[in-house]
Amino acid sequence: MKLRLKELFEIEGERKDISCELSFDELDKIGTYSFSGPVRLKGTVCNRAGVVTLEYSCGFTVDHVCDRCVREFQREYEYEFRHILVRSGADDDYLVCDDNTLDLNEVVLSDILLTLPTKILCREDCKGLCMICGADLNETDCGHSAASD
Repeated sequence: MKLRLKELFEIEGERKDISCELSFDELDKIGTYSFSGPVRLKGTVCNRAGVVTLEYSCGFTVDHVCDRCVREFQREYEYEFRHILVRSGADDDYLVCDDNTLDLNEVVLSDILLTLPTKILCREDCKGLCMICGADLNETDCGHSAASD
């Protein structure tokens, strides 16, 4: 979704509300995360005293595989983000909108991928798999952990 922002950069007090759903089919190709549905997005782009900001919240569900027990599960995420937008420049602190255009899909995708956890556990106290027999230690006590102590 491309946002045309020329009026927002030129008129102080101008505001644009955003409410949409974004689909990220390309994530399956990356193989990192698999979204269970679209990303729900709600926010605003506004010009306050000549400073243009993008503020939005997003919610989505991701299919995961636990890093310890290899169990498949889904987890809901809710995040909020804020960015200052500029027309030109090369500063990492701002989002540059070449030709007064912002690729919202790219921004949201980058924000989400930088925020999602790198270690995925089905639950905080996941015991994982037995290193000897491969049993799921969340479901059974195979006895090997006591024998190795």
